[in-house]
Amino acid sequence: MNEVASALVGTPAALGLVPCGSGDGLGRHLRIHGSFARALDLLVSGRPRLIDTGVADGHPFFTVAGLGFEAEIARRFNALARRGFARYLTTAFAAWREWEPEEFAITTAAGRTSVRAFTLAVANAAQYGNNALIAPAAALDDGRLDLCAIPRVTAWNGASLALRLFRGTIDRAPGVVSHSAPHFVIERAAPGPLHTDGEVHSAGPRIEFSVRPASLRVMAP
Repeated sequence: MNEVASALVGTPAALGLVPCGSGDGLGRHLRIHGSFARALDLLVSGRPRLIDTGVADGHPFFTVAGLGFEAEIARRFNALARRGFARYLTTAFAAWREWEPEEFAITTAAGRTSVRAFTLAVANAAQYGNNALIAPAAALDDGRLDLCAIPRVTAWNGASLALRLFRGTIDRAPGVVSHSAPHFVIERAAPGPLHTDGEVHSAGPRIEFSVRPASLRVMAP
């Protein structure tokens, strides 16, 4: 999805999404997720919908980009020969046991704040996929990105945070920091991985996030 959609940004062509991935965040947000036959029917009976494009360090994304723990999971997950939700969970658990939170400085037009976060997501859509709602208030066509920084995940708060993630209330959890803006600059102590829709890139200590409003057409219900 990310590779094809990136090539269509700013063109008159429309993306026809036939979901077959393990998460399908964009398809679920757009209510395309379902049977193969329904997805094909939407290519004919649907309508082109204009959505925003997020850009992280020059890389387009359409669902979520992120730093910290989630970028490390994406790096490990992409190296697996077999994937799926169960493999994602086992990969996440293995990484969780050794991962430490990082210090991030977040700059927007409203000012600069610092957070110590286990993982930091910048979302264009509401979810990662599998109905895990990391930015419940995010809209694909509002010209903004939604940032969500999660504090240290422990054996004590992990179950509560996971429940909130799937119930759409993660942004109201204790210790979670949320922002909405068209532009973010995030700084960290050292270079590291960055993921855009699960695709992993090497990135420096300073990463710029921006949005291109109404820049991609997608066939949707």
